[in-house]
Amino acid sequence: MKTEYSMGPPKQNAREDSRNRSSRREEAQTFSDQKLELSHAGCCRLRAFLTGAWICTLMSAAFIMGAQAQVITTLSPAPTSNRVSITVEGAYRVIHANGLPDHTPGRFPNPGNPNAIAPQNYNFRIPLDPEVAEKPTRFALGIFGIAINGVVFDPGANEWWDNDPRSGWQYEPMTGPRKLGIDQHNAHVQPSGAYHYHGLPSGLLANVKGAKQRMVLIGWAADGFPIYAPWAYGNPKDSKSPLKPMRSSYQLKQGARIGNPSLEGMSAEGPGGNHDGSFVQDFEYVAGLGDLDECNGRFGVTPEFPNGTYQYFVTTNFPFIPRMFRGTPDRSWLRRGPPGMAGPPGGPPWLRLEGRN
Repeated sequence: MKTEYSMGPPKQNAREDSRNRSSRREEAQTFSDQKLELSHAGCCRLRAFLTGAWICTLMSAAFIMGAQAQVITTLSPAPTSNRVSITVEGAYRVIHANGLPDHTPGRFPNPGNPNAIAPQNYNFRIPLDPEVAEKPTRFALGIFGIAINGVVFDPGANEWWDNDPRSGWQYEPMTGPRKLGIDQHNAHVQPSGAYHYHGLPSGLLANVKGAKQRMVLIGWAADGFPIYAPWAYGNPKDSKSPLKPMRSSYQLKQGARIGNPSLEGMSAEGPGGNHDGSFVQDFEYVAGLGDLDECNGRFGVTPEFPNGTYQYFVTTNFPFIPRMFRGTPDRSWLRRGPPGMAGPPGGPPWLRLEGRN
């Protein structure tokens, strides 16, 4: 077993890639310049049972298109210390974390979020050498990945037009009109006390010196591919090329919303009005519009992967955190429990793949 990252002080390691990455540095080891005083946060996501799955009811203030997010800036006391370890065990990277961040959170509970932060018990693994799947996989609700500070990336909300998931119109937590109690770090808390990110983890990046002057590994996706902050090499094949902010290839649809009976499970009715970012379905992917593909990623070199890898990005525009996997998530991230159940009461937001579990 090789320790890659832990809280306390992060360590720096390198590993020989068993395939074609013999020169790459071990990921998540360039953080010796981070602040090491760790505090905790609370974040908000309500969860309940509906049609046999854990669902996420988000209560937080969020981005409105073209405007800054409303944030909660009053600080809450930290209930305990941040704990996270990332180790290499055989063919896997193994992650244990209590879900508490290494930065001071907003205030929880707050008017948009009735929940207080509490430690979690995350135990995940991902392949060291992930492979690109034949086609991308969407996921309905749950964790996309985990940040290097042990806080999970969980982009979706179980908030629906007319409170009906069958409508097919899902409120977008980062640009929608509902006040969901999101703090200044684009995060909030669910009833289990799990703090989770819906957008760029600004508090994590504030602890990284020169974060905008270099590519910064901020986490790992459930399929094993790395997640980066939005600044990357302008030429994905050249590590000496200037950095530029990555732009997603999603945009708002034009015109008025209509029901979409052509998609299974979507009602012919809908919320009406123009596409304004209130709903996930207000956005569309346009190949080549930005720098990234439909999974909010691309192939290229990085400091940790000098020979190249597929890489995801958390961006400042939709989808913020990716909503699709380029690879295959490890089973340790999938929903747990007997058929029809998504996990134990109070448990973490297990990943739920569309059409696969």
